[in-house]
This record gives sequence, structure tokens and C-alpha cells, in this order.
Amino acid sequence: MIVRVPASSANLGPGFDTLGLALTLPAEFGLVHGTDDRAGDARDEGSGAPDGARVCDRRHPAAIAFERCGGVGSLWARSPIPAGRGLGFSGAVRVGGAVLALAQRGRELDDDACAEVLAVVTDLEGHADNVAASLVGGVVATGGGQVVRVPLAVDPAIVVWVPSTVTKTDESRRILGAPVPFADAVFNVGRVAMLVGALAAGDVAALRIASEDRLHQPARLALAAPSRHAIEVAHDAGAWCAWLSGSGPTVAAMCPVADAERVVAAWSDALPGVGHAKVLRIDHEGARIEHPYT
Repeated sequence: MIVRVPASSANLGPGFDTLGLALTLPAEFGLVHGTDDRAGDARDEGSGAPDGARVCDRRHPAAIAFERCGGVGSLWARSPIPAGRGLGFSGAVRVGGAVLALAQRGRELDDDACAEVLAVVTDLEGHADNVAASLVGGVVATGGGQVVRVPLAVDPAIVVWVPSTVTKTDESRRILGAPVPFADAVFNVGRVAMLVGALAAGDVAALRIASEDRLHQPARLALAAPSRHAIEVAHDAGAWCAWLSGSGPTVAAMCPVADAERVVAAWSDALPGVGHAKVLRIDHEGARIEHPYT
């Protein structure tokens, strides 16, 4: 078997710790043949894993989630999701380990299994927005241990600009101010409501205003000038909206599929040598167990 889990982009601007979307950039997970649990190249250890896979040691977040959900033995992982860049690496690999543990016991990803994975991985991750997106796919809203998929009247490109720098989520959270002024709280509640409504209605003209934020982006972007500039460049290139992906430093932009390369070219011209871009789509499947693995 193989488990595939998509990357994610969380917050989407105003939806701090509550909104996320899955991206067509999947990590892969499988069981290691035999009992050797040393970290290393999985193919060299005869595990039957694909090229580029690595056996996870017990400190790997996928292995921790695997054991927490009752997994036995070792697992391999192959992930194109960059760590520490705001594309949900830790959430995706934790979901992968948890789902693999259930699959090892012959369970499918039904509603009960998804609820179990969400609870375990949210506890490990500390927040559910990126976890829920990677688990169920699409655009999601989370709260109180529940996940609701946002209906979409559009199927855009999600173009991401990935700098070479790394952001540690815990450190990024420490710079956020508290308490939140009443006016800023009302501002963000309104923007989240508008964002969900615009996506459901296909009102792309509303998305730029709907993705504005006062809770976390100003503080984070004050320390990441290239990311702030990348958002401005995406808007100028015709993107419907752009936001700091997760805690950054990656920037994500939503635009028509036909305009994606124009946004990429604008970033290349404005920020040469600073990062690289990927043209992705919204992953509507989420985590999946595939039998057999080929």
C-alpha cells in the first residue's frame, strides 16, 4: 500500500488557524519491509520504496504520528514539500504517518477514521487548519475539532513563491501581538466571512479585499520584506488574491489557470534569485490510501 497526502496553505490571509487549502504537491508514505528501523535510504535497505524515499527514525513527525495511532514497525517517506516554508510539511507528514497506521490495520478512511486522525494530528501539530486541509482536501474551515469543506465555484491555479529562507512556526507565533484590538477582530471576522462567501459564489472580484488580514500578516511580513513584496507583485500581475502561506515565508496567490505563468514571470523579474515558484492546483482528494502500490 501507499499513502499520499497533499501539502497545504493555511490561513489564506484572515483565517488565522481556521482556514486552509490542500495543494497538488503530495508526500508519499509506506511500510518498510523487515525490521530494520535505521534512518537512511529506503531503497538501499530493500524496503521496496521508490527512489528518493527515506526510512523515518523515531523522532520524525511521521513516525511519531504513526506510533501514536498504533502503527507497528517502520515507515518510509518521500516528500517534495519543503520543510519550514509554510506549505504544511509537518502537518502533511503527520497525517501520512497516522493514516498509514490505520491502513496497516486494514481500516479505510471513513468518517470515523478521519475524526481519529484529525484529533491525534491536531494535538501533535497544535492547530488544525493545515492538518484538516491535507486530510480531507479542498478548502476547509476548522473549529472545535470539526472540519467543514468550503464549496467552491472556481477551480483556480494556486501559484506559490518559495524563498530560500526558513521560518520556524513557534518563533513566528511569538512575534504576534496580544491582545487583539476590537476593531481588528471585527475586521478579520468580516474578511473571513467575505472570503468563504466569495469562494462559494465565484465572486473573484471580492477575493483581494476578502484576503486582507490584521491579525498575523503585518507582524510577520515586517520581518520578511521579500514576501511582502511578492504579495504586491502577485496583485500587480493580476492574481485575484495573495497571502502569506502558513507562517511563511512562502507566498501563495490565487489566479486563473491561464494567468499562472504571468504571475511566475512577474516574481522572477521582481525577485531574481531570491526564491522559486511552483504552479499548483487545489487538491480535492486529500489523504488517500492506494492498493496496491505500483
